[in-house]
Amino acid sequence: MTYVDVMICAVPEKNKEEFIEHSNNIIGLFKKHGALAAADFWQDDVPDGKLTSLPMAVKKEEGEVVVYSHIIWPSKKVRNEGMPKAMQDMEASEEAHNMPFDGKRMIFGGFDQIVEG
Repeated sequence: MTYVDVMICAVPEKNKEEFIEHSNNIIGLFKKHGALAAADFWQDDVPDGKLTSLPMAVKKEEGEVVVYSHIIWPSKKVRNEGMPKAMQDMEASEEAHNMPFDGKRMIFGGFDQIVEG
């Protein structure tokens, strides 16, 4: 069954084009190491909350937007083999030094698919 990695972060609005370029570079690394697909989504309708919210989760600051990303893998086994290789490639490239957002406020996790429609 499909396995998905999800990431949510806050990106300065002024870094949108830089984020897109960064993303286009690293998506290829995930696909090179077995991912079926990967995508990023720029905030459109993401409300602030009182107790919980996506902006609160990433400690979004003035002038930032929430970005949601996912990587789709054919299985957890492929992900567990491919993710370390993709991360190693990222660290070896100059891209690792040019993240257009604060990686300390990024949240992420892996999910097993249980339903598909």
